[in-house]
Amino acid sequence: MNDTIRKFGYPGTLVQEYAHWVVLLRPQQVTLGSLVLASKEPATEFHQLSAAGFGEMRTAVIDIERSLKELTGYQKINYLMLMMVDPDVHFHVIPRYQQPAVFAGLQFPDHGWPGPPALAQFTATDEETHAAIGARLRDRWR
Repeated sequence: MNDTIRKFGYPGTLVQEYAHWVVLLRPQQVTLGSLVLASKEPATEFHQLSAAGFGEMRTAVIDIERSLKELTGYQKINYLMLMMVDPDVHFHVIPRYQQPAVFAGLQFPDHGWPGPPALAQFTATDEETHAAIGARLRDRWR
């Protein structure tokens, strides 16, 4: 696994692993179910991904959207390819909703709604709650 994947907590944050991609639960929950979709390939530019990696990305996105819809009922979803600090190809996946989502008694507001996600604002979760969110997503994966 590359440094970007490890920085986002792999293997502890792993939700799903594919041949070319991993889906990780984002350590900072900007909104409930915030994820990182990261390429396992040695690519620091999007065009460097293999054809197989691009093809498998579609499967990962379908799985992400279905699972997050079941968990959060999101209204929109944002895929942010920022790569300003972490150089390996990855996306921050932020489900978006107008009303706060609730999980384990915590409210997860979307501070940026209806504009861009407010990445600096997030709901702090303890290890137990964070692990429970990851487990709930893994249970919804098919």
